[in-house]
Amino acid sequence: MLAASAGMAAFIWAALLIELTPGPNMTYLALLSARRGIRVAAAAVAGVAVGLLGIGLAVAFGFGSVLTRSRWLYEGLRWAGVAYLFWLAWEAWRGDGPDVAVPLEEAAKDAFRDGVVTNLLNPKAALFYLSVLPAFADPTRAFAGQALQLIVVYVGIATLIHAAIVLAAGRVASLLMTDRFRNRAGKASAIALAGVAVWLLISTRYAA
Repeated sequence: MLAASAGMAAFIWAALLIELTPGPNMTYLALLSARRGIRVAAAAVAGVAVGLLGIGLAVAFGFGSVLTRSRWLYEGLRWAGVAYLFWLAWEAWRGDGPDVAVPLEEAAKDAFRDGVVTNLLNPKAALFYLSVLPAFADPTRAFAGQALQLIVVYVGIATLIHAAIVLAAGRVASLLMTDRFRNRAGKASAIALAGVAVWLLISTRYAA
């Protein structure tokens, strides 16, 4: 348990501010919802949640400290994440990603997978947990148990905000849905994903 309810309230407020700041997941989910629809984007929201939970659990049980001490492991994770984002951007540009020609169930599975993988391969998420969680934990208690509680709360907040973004983008896009709009949305998705890949590459440079 956290030392006091005030600590949890402060953490919730911090999580809200962080998640309401535009970032990679927000951009990806909004464009996916506009391009492919709310149901497919909802699968991506679930995938993002699983990815955030997975990397959070890894940090809670010691992987984060291993990651920060091992440059080759950090760089491997970093470059794998960048490469995966560029691959998604290339698919979106060519029109090979989740699209209207792909059955809904298959597109949803692909979107879920992409949400999981992009977050598991994001070292910035691990560093976020490493830097934020200790600030809200009671140093006199075991860190892992407190971290699990905070991670679940954070993932819950992130998921609610991501779902709201998907609903809003999907409702707006449904009023504009034409073949021309889908094509432009696909190109915009590709450019946005490539931009996120570059941002990840720059923002996660290893600090020796």
